Amino acid sequence: MAIMCCVQVQPDQEMTVEEFKAWIYRFDNDHNGQISREELKEALRSLRVWFGWWRARQAMKSSDFNGSGQIDNPKEFEKLVNYAQQRLGMKIHENNDW
Repeated sequence: MAIMCCVQVQPDQEMTVEEFKAWIYRFDNDHNGQISREELKEALRSLRVWFGWWRARQAMKSSDFNGSGQIDNPKEFEKLVNYAQQRLGMKIHENNDW
């Protein structure tokens, strides 16, 4: 049995990319390792983001390069992180232990 880390996220809280990834994958309801627009909408709703359904759609438009309707590879996830930083005001940084 896998133990998932519960990461509490607030839009103005600083976090690493790994913490963001752990948080977003809490909403991977079908456990396929990919994030759909519905799962992303649920994640944004948990933050009480205004117009979460629209922002989820915009995030998918800017991040889903292959048109699969899923965030399903590292390049797309990187674009999702950029969207969260630029459009949602989230403070996400690389994990630098120095």
